[in-house]
Amino acid sequence: MLKQTRLALGGAALFLAWNGLLLLFLWGRPGAKPAPESPVLPAQLLRLAQDAEAELRLQRELLLQLQRSGQARRRRTPRPPRHEAAEEPPVIPVLVLACDRSSVRRCLDKILRYRPSARRFPVIVSQDCGHAETAAVIASYGAAVAHIRQPDLSDVAVPPEHRKFQGYYKISRHYRWALGQVFRTFRYPAAIVVEDDLEVAPDFFEYFQAVLPLLQRDPSLWCASAWNDNGKEGLVDPGRAELLYRTDFFPGLGWLLLAELWDELEPKWPPAFWDDWMRQPEQRRGRSCVRPEVSRTMTFGRKGVSHGQFFDQYLKFIKLNDRFVPFTQLDLSYLNKDEYERFFLQQVYSAPEVRLEELQKDAAADAGPVRLQYRGRDSFKALAKALGLMDDLKSGVPRAGYRGIVSVVCRGRRVFLAPPSDWTGYDPSWS
Repeated sequence: MLKQTRLALGGAALFLAWNGLLLLFLWGRPGAKPAPESPVLPAQLLRLAQDAEAELRLQRELLLQLQRSGQARRRRTPRPPRHEAAEEPPVIPVLVLACDRSSVRRCLDKILRYRPSARRFPVIVSQDCGHAETAAVIASYGAAVAHIRQPDLSDVAVPPEHRKFQGYYKISRHYRWALGQVFRTFRYPAAIVVEDDLEVAPDFFEYFQAVLPLLQRDPSLWCASAWNDNGKEGLVDPGRAELLYRTDFFPGLGWLLLAELWDELEPKWPPAFWDDWMRQPEQRRGRSCVRPEVSRTMTFGRKGVSHGQFFDQYLKFIKLNDRFVPFTQLDLSYLNKDEYERFFLQQVYSAPEVRLEELQKDAAADAGPVRLQYRGRDSFKALAKALGLMDDLKSGVPRAGYRGIVSVVCRGRRVFLAPPSDWTGYDPSWS
């Protein structure tokens, strides 16, 4: 734009100068007979030269103004990275980890049904175990999914006391290999990880597309999860499906990570129990995840290496969101750490403190939020169990908790299960 302006102004100046010189040449040519009005030509030429000089001065001033404006704009607005200049939505692959469940079809059917774009959300199925029936199911999708296979199907050398946990070692090995393929071989900048026993919600992709920029610009976040550990029917408000939280607990079960996080985790990836390893303070390093009020995944896999642990009591009751929330059109800046803590902590500690007996007696759908306060591990576990929450802690962090606070719904009323306001941090001995 600035170059075109400079060319146009230069052309105008040359035009005026040429006409002035032409008149001067004609007037002063030897032998030319002056016309009757020739005495006025010198005055006309003088005015023309003055006009040309004034025009050139204006052009120079305008050019300087444009240059100064462009320089100021460049100082105010840093040039975006080259890959953002086109303003195209990012490509986020979905990595599906499979083994010997032919029911992976249920998982893949919903993913392919709800994804808005095959180009923006390529599906990569990484299969361990070498199970022929599962491989045939995956192959039946043809080019709709990419099917990669874990090459090492051998048993893992484990300590004698962990012989019964061989499955957990193989899962950790598979995760490391599959994530390495996504980030090292295919070189994607981010990925959504699901397992073959998860069913996704209609706005699963909309959610992850919206929260990706939060992870990219906020170093206090290290993942986003589609899962609410306490997302059972009756413990969440389905009318607030757009509500998102920060949580200090790594939820997993449909989660988004950046390649930079894999750069950090891969060199020290554990031989087994990778999800609990992620929940240790050495890995979390004070960072949080984003999680929804209403889960965007549900699990249908009772069969597995955990032999249905927690499934019958908790997991099969998780409420799967069933209405589309246009997350990419919402302002999610409230999840920035400083703003979130100002708002969330004020909301929690301004809520009146009640006893469990009062809550169970007076809970009502139109009542305001209240706070149940715990002062130790045993107190937390007793209150969590009474509310129907998962009461286990990992490195002292409660499931779905943020700064020790768990937000749930009890008989239609918002309840914050919270430590005292002078909370100073998690105690890893709480387990």
